[in-house]
Amino acid sequence: MKKNYLILLIFFIGCTKQNESTRISSQSRDSLDLYLSLANEYKLPVQIKQKYNQKAFEVIMSQPDDSIKRVNLFKVANRYFNMRDWNNYNKTVKIVLENAQKAKDSVSMSKAYTYLGDYYSSQAVSDSAFLYYYKAEKLYSQSNSFYNLAKTRLSKALLQFNEGDFYGSEKAVFNALRVIKGSNNNDILYDAYNLLGVIYNELGDYEKAIEFHNKAIASIDDKIIPVEFQSKATSLNNIGFVYQNLNDYKKANFYFQEGLKEKNLFNQKPELYAILMDNLAYSQFKLNENKELPGLFYKALKIRDSLQLTAGITASKMHLSEYFASIKDTARALHYSGQALIVSKRTKNFRNVLVALKQLSLIHPKKASKFSEDYIRINDSLQKAERKMGDKFTRIEYETNEIKSENSSLEIQNRTLVYVFSILTLIGLFFYIYKTQQARNRELLFKQQQQIANEDIYNLMISQQNAIETMRIREKKKVAQELHDGVLGRMFGVRISLDSLDKLDEETATDKRKKYLLELKEIEQDIREISHDLNKEKSGLINNFVAILEKLFQNQTNTFNTTLVYNIDSNIKWDLVSNIVKINLYRIIQEALQNGNKYARAKTITVELKSEINYLVLSISDDGIGFNTHKTKKGIGLQNIMYRTAECSGNVEINSARGEGTTILVKIPIDQKINKIHNES
Repeated sequence: MKKNYLILLIFFIGCTKQNESTRISSQSRDSLDLYLSLANEYKLPVQIKQKYNQKAFEVIMSQPDDSIKRVNLFKVANRYFNMRDWNNYNKTVKIVLENAQKAKDSVSMSKAYTYLGDYYSSQAVSDSAFLYYYKAEKLYSQSNSFYNLAKTRLSKALLQFNEGDFYGSEKAVFNALRVIKGSNNNDILYDAYNLLGVIYNELGDYEKAIEFHNKAIASIDDKIIPVEFQSKATSLNNIGFVYQNLNDYKKANFYFQEGLKEKNLFNQKPELYAILMDNLAYSQFKLNENKELPGLFYKALKIRDSLQLTAGITASKMHLSEYFASIKDTARALHYSGQALIVSKRTKNFRNVLVALKQLSLIHPKKASKFSEDYIRINDSLQKAERKMGDKFTRIEYETNEIKSENSSLEIQNRTLVYVFSILTLIGLFFYIYKTQQARNRELLFKQQQQIANEDIYNLMISQQNAIETMRIREKKKVAQELHDGVLGRMFGVRISLDSLDKLDEETATDKRKKYLLELKEIEQDIREISHDLNKEKSGLINNFVAILEKLFQNQTNTFNTTLVYNIDSNIKWDLVSNIVKINLYRIIQEALQNGNKYARAKTITVELKSEINYLVLSISDDGIGFNTHKTKKGIGLQNIMYRTAECSGNVEINSARGEGTTILVKIPIDQKINKIHNES
């Protein structure tokens, strides 16, 4: 049967807090954070995420070459890794490594080595991957960075396992376990126990395999290992697979079903969901419980096809071939095993090739001898290759140590020569300076001062130009936002109201007209205020925020036929909320109401402001026509909502679908417990 287990190695990306003295403008930081966040948004298409990651890369490359730049480049590399954009991932990591080597930053160098090991491992270049893991291991060992040392040894162990070096992999796992201590290393423990369980399953020691998989489950700590990694479901699948190898399909069936019950499994780990479903189907097939077959096999194959998981596709097709062979449907059995053989050869997965050849020899008697010959030939070459790879890993370690020893010896010799040469050079230089300094001192001093003055003038001009350009862009954006969010929405409401005067009698229309003229005067006043000072908002918005909101809601009710339902949590301490947050909340609500009136054709709009622990939550929903958030291009209104939320260091989530309305959820971090917050002017 095709192998159908999962090995999960957990890695965490550390965050480095930026020092206040870092020479990066706040606007660049905000843009970088936004680009990195969007590049990591799982809902966006890969092409869009690549675009945002490239923008983040360009911003980072304009920064000074320091540790902050290297940390940010690692973030970019991580996002390329998640997108499987291997070329850009490799390019980014090599830039980090080059900068780290120049700065003699051993922390970044060792991290870059592990990243390059991951890259070559993904490209199936095992010797290069092993070399970089080994280099990282040496640096981590020298710096006593035990956590990272253990992670690197686990990566090396996984590489050895994939190459069939099971005993070498086992040794590497135990070497990883030796260097970690304490309860905060549950992620390392889980990875180590899980990999050991898989290794012993391959070696046929099923009792030990089950023992270590149970240890892996016991080590799961949701505070350390994110629940979206679906660690428990992974181990349940691997235990079920061991029982399949023991031909205890009833127990295997139980563990696969338990794994499929894990919450959010399909959304968070669709590849694991497909593995569990395929394994469950195979166990039911072996138990002659064919009620849901071949439907479960097809469902698992469809998921794997959509994710382009070639190894999984091969497993599904082999299981389908076995199933159809059992019901005497030889044509379809040959079809699926033949396809599995083609995919395995194309991807050079020779273990899968062996499984496909074995199946074909069973269901195609006329060519059984040919398939058997191919099987024996490939199996022999594969065993030789595995032995060579194990020897190659050992040789890489030996040669690396030899090179390091030779380099150390050469370094000592070179250092001695440098010292002698430096001393002679210094003596000669001192003699030369003594003879010529008096004659050239005044001229040299004048030139140096002139050069410094020229550099200062040049730097001042550049700084002034940058400051002017930054201010000009910021002011243009502010004007656009204020006009769009504040003035245009109200003018739209007045225009709609004026259009409705034709339907009223003259006396009523006169009263309404006066009211709308007064509203137009207020809009005129707003425009004047924007012209005089774009950074000042109405004092009423700051001093009586709830009253201003209620006035906005009253205008909405009087102007439009849409039913407005709103609720403002009385527990919110508005005097502790900064003015910039109030202003942005008001504009977000105003923009959302305007969108609901102009586009949504909603019957009811619901606005809710509530206080949660350390958060202020704004929810705006309607029952309108909705839109496809993945296909529809975001207009300036939605972009302004996202920008204003980011300005408050908050998060915004926009959920909508055709015919299902729209919901906007804004969460802004607010500390409601402190006694005083200095309001921003």
